[in-house]
Amino acid sequence: MTGIGFDPLLPWPVVAAVALLAALVAAWSLWRGLRGWGLRGLAGLAAAAALAGPALETGIRNKLSDIVLLLDDRSASQSLPGRSAQTDAALDDLNRQLTALPDTEVRRITVGDDPDGSRLGTAIGKALAAEPANRVAGVIALTDGLAHDAPQVPKTAPAPVHVLLTGQDSDWDRRLVIEEAPAYGLIDKPVTIRLRIEDQGAVPADVAQAPARLQVSIDGEQARVLDLPPGVTLDLPVVPKHAGQNVVSIGFDAPQSAVPELTDRNNAAAIQIQGVRDRLRVLLVSGEPHAGERTWRNLLKSDANVDLIHFTILRPPDKMDAVPVNEMSLIAFPTQELFMERIRDFDLIIFDRYKVRGILMPQYYDNIRRYVEQGGAVLVSAGPEMSTVESLNLSPLGTIMPARPTGRIYNQPFLPELTDEGRRHPVTAGLTGAPVEGSDDHWGRWLRMSQVLPSPRAQVVMTGVDDEPLLILDRVGEGRVAMLTSDQVWLWGRGFEGGGPQLELLRRIAHWSMKEPDLEEEALTADVSGDLTVTITRRTMAEDAPPVRITRPDGETETVDLTEAGPGRFTARWTAPGAGLYRLSDGDIDRVLALGPAAPREFEQTVASGDVLGPLAQATQGAVLKLADGIPSLRTVREGRPAHGQGVGGDWIAITPRDAASTSGITHRPLLPGWAWLLLVAGLAVAGWLAEGRGRFRRA
Repeated sequence: MTGIGFDPLLPWPVVAAVALLAALVAAWSLWRGLRGWGLRGLAGLAAAAALAGPALETGIRNKLSDIVLLLDDRSASQSLPGRSAQTDAALDDLNRQLTALPDTEVRRITVGDDPDGSRLGTAIGKALAAEPANRVAGVIALTDGLAHDAPQVPKTAPAPVHVLLTGQDSDWDRRLVIEEAPAYGLIDKPVTIRLRIEDQGAVPADVAQAPARLQVSIDGEQARVLDLPPGVTLDLPVVPKHAGQNVVSIGFDAPQSAVPELTDRNNAAAIQIQGVRDRLRVLLVSGEPHAGERTWRNLLKSDANVDLIHFTILRPPDKMDAVPVNEMSLIAFPTQELFMERIRDFDLIIFDRYKVRGILMPQYYDNIRRYVEQGGAVLVSAGPEMSTVESLNLSPLGTIMPARPTGRIYNQPFLPELTDEGRRHPVTAGLTGAPVEGSDDHWGRWLRMSQVLPSPRAQVVMTGVDDEPLLILDRVGEGRVAMLTSDQVWLWGRGFEGGGPQLELLRRIAHWSMKEPDLEEEALTADVSGDLTVTITRRTMAEDAPPVRITRPDGETETVDLTEAGPGRFTARWTAPGAGLYRLSDGDIDRVLALGPAAPREFEQTVASGDVLGPLAQATQGAVLKLADGIPSLRTVREGRPAHGQGVGGDWIAITPRDAASTSGITHRPLLPGWAWLLLVAGLAVAGWLAEGRGRFRRA
């Protein structure tokens, strides 16, 4: 390669100014009629040329090969039936044709799975940025066209872009679309999920009008069934049953047809609704003022989520004094309203050292019993009155009490201790400072308790004097009853002999009574990490826990063994193979677990389409073709010509050879040495002066 280069001695604006000045001087001389105007102009231009530093450049030109980018889409949607085989066949054929072309290199880019879907646009942009634009001869993408990063698709490219779509003309799919779903919902209050059924592709006639049979289940319970035609939006009401995560699974079976749908991975969805209580409504009834009364009030008032109604019986009906009722500033106990009309408004009723004194009529106690059997909760904090004729056990409420008093009262100090059941039960397990066998650690002593005989079905979790029951928990019907056989828990709050976890214990008792999920003694939970690692925890009162059976989204099952992590707690770590809806069961408890979306983004749209990459192919005169019509042949065309067409043998696509080259071994030699330029400029100037002088002499 040989050419002229420049190495200016002064900046280019100065060189241009010298050339312009020479041209002006020559023009002025011509206007004045001077004979040497041409030589003077040449002398100025020669001076400008000398300042420009022209040089003869000689180098070796090396031709560079053309680059073809071959995009291989291996995302999840490409695993649908037949698409991988189409891609493999097209790759082999195109590789063969490209290898046969002279001076052509192939850059293969594989696009894999991504949580955000197929990143085809990003992959094309990065591949183009990594190669010199003057060497890229073409881009060929083998894909189903389902890109989820449309804004990242380049607007144009330096060479034709061809999109070869996998799939068949007969492809179709039916999917479940969740248009709107709440993240939170009030317990026992309906929330609305908006959904519809959508058909895509060449839907068979026998399926197009057939409704989908939806199955809706909450936390794996028995599903309710309803029919929904495609294209119709449904507002589906669901009711969160408990605090914490409520998993609503919605799905339908694949339609039966001669041509099956592409996938059933998008026929189901899992929606996680966090159940929250509007407000916890607690009724606290204190039978008389006593030292521990404020303990309950402080505990419940400290929780901003609790609405507390507290009554203390200051003047029972049997109290005889001469003060007229109309002169007292006491509030009458609204028994009829609380225990008959509005008892269902409360989540928990606490009887704190309450005595049966004729304030509540027998039908009120019967109504409280029915309230518990139908899902309510009662907590009894008993004092010495438990062992007297004024005990609640002698009322109609006694049929649901977890223990029966013997009439004996222990008026002596004792150390509260946990039973074996108490070490496993969530209400008392892990309490701060709990006595450990073989250790001298203990909580502070209490000074009084009543002797009771627990019901056979009740759970004794704490004991006192001579291992007598101190804290007893029981389930009655759909509700719960808890009994504390001592009124001395306030000593822990005062720090007597070191105290104890007073507020934590009372909080757990109250929240267990109100069915807090974290305090269920029989529970199967699963905590998910960001890398699909699941920590499975089984809480149980039994000595061991059976293995957990896991059902995957594709119907396959596997078994995971649990190991003991503490009293009543068995855990295991398990890594899920991918996102989807999983079902966990140990034979007694079933749980639904949603990892990521039940239908990954890759399966939202499954029918192959060139809508996203089509504009790029059109802007570069490329083509969008279906591999189902055959693998196109490969040609070369000049830049700027159409890069696709149809020939005798079928469709063809083309690349544009770029004729790129690199130059090496350049030599730089000045066109004239400096002294030569000086002689040339001086000679032209002198010649112009002489020519002008001869003209004046002749006129003289």
